[in-house]
Order: sequence, then structure tokens, then C-alpha cells
Amino acid sequence: MANPSAVVSVRRPITHVVFDMDGLLLDTEKFYTQVQEIILARYNKTFDWTLKAKMMGKKAIEAARVFVQETGIGDSLSAEQFLVEREEMLQTLFPTSELMPGASRLVSHLHAKGVPICVATGSHRRHFELKTQRHHEIFSLMHHVVLGDDPEVKQGKPSPDGFLAAAKRFEGGPVDPSNILVFEDAPSGVLAAKNAGMSVVMVPDPRLDKSFHDTADQVLNSLLDFNPSEWGLPPFEDNGS
Repeated sequence: MANPSAVVSVRRPITHVVFDMDGLLLDTEKFYTQVQEIILARYNKTFDWTLKAKMMGKKAIEAARVFVQETGIGDSLSAEQFLVEREEMLQTLFPTSELMPGASRLVSHLHAKGVPICVATGSHRRHFELKTQRHHEIFSLMHHVVLGDDPEVKQGKPSPDGFLAAAKRFEGGPVDPSNILVFEDAPSGVLAAKNAGMSVVMVPDPRLDKSFHDTADQVLNSLLDFNPSEWGLPPFEDNGS
């Protein structure tokens, strides 16, 4: 299992960083959970973290198919109907999104030190705008953002499409994947990063089964625990948040 405190083994230097968004930079995963619990309650079913793990990080329609199939409600509610019903509730919740602990500190630090950074998310444009509307200051520091409805992203995570598109769009790109460090919270996102040939730091929700940790190069409880020096990145100049 990946060790949170392990010193990272020798590898090609990290020059660029890619961030996932939902559950990593923004505390939005709770909104999906909340809405999906409400929908399932109508069918006397419960939403658990085994199902959550299968849905996290995927494109909306892919996650919706998993949802209706795994819960056995497909005869009553199609994946498309599920998305329509979920959308109305999410529209009111997304604008209240908060930053995850340590997100602002890490993004601001890397940008200040001249490390090129970007976002690669499964979120579509309309959801991205709602989620980030209170956080333009942080997201404006990104060199670029790759969204789930980007034409180059044919398949969602664990396909590497989003991360490979992100690597191409850095200045002077494409950047060699072995020089890129990805931050992810979702099992499908970790797999996508590895499938792209990139290193990945996982910051999972504590409720996620620990068996999902194995694929990541490093597992942290919080972005606040990240030590840039372990990856050859410029160190923080402070000692805390």
C-alpha cells in the first residue's frame, strides 16, 4: 500500500502539475452523495461508498449508468432521467462549493514558484462555472482547464484522455507524462493518471475503502500534508496552513 510518509523513489523530475477538481480542490462530492441519497430513498434503497467509489470521477452519463444498474432501479429510472432529476437539485448546491483544506495554499504556492499547473475534470462546462463562481481567484492561476465535455476527451476516467489533453496544452506541449504529477481523490482518476503514464498523489475521502489506495504513488489525508520537496518541487516557505 502507498505510504503517506514514504520518501518518493528516484524518478524523472516533476515539472508540471495537474489537479482534479471535485473532491480534490472543491468539496463538491458531498453534493452528489446528498442528491443521490434523496433519489434512492424513493425506492427504499440506500447509497453507500462501494457505489460511490464506482461513480467518482467519471463523466456524468457514465456515472449515471453505473448508478441505475448497480442499484437495480433501471426499470423505473433511466440514466438520462436520473441526470435530469439530479440536475435541478445540484444547480442550487454547486454555487455554495467550498475549497478543500490546503487547496488554495498549494495552488498559490506552485503558481508563485512558476510551476505550470492546470485542471483536468470530468465536470462539464455548465457545472464547472457554477462550482467555481466563488473561487475565480484560485482557478485563474491555472494555465488551462480540461473539462469533461471537451471534444478531445472521448472517454471519461479511468481513460487517460483528459490527462493526455492536459499535457498537450501546456506551453511548449505536449509535456512528457513522466514529468507530470497529478492530484486525485477518486479511484477512477488515479487509474486515469497511471494510464496516462503520470505520477499521482491520492487524497481520498477517509470513507473510501483502503484497497483503492494501492495504485497511487503517494496517499495523503489532506493537501495540507503534501511536501513539495519530496517530488523535487519548490518547498513551502511557511510551516503550516
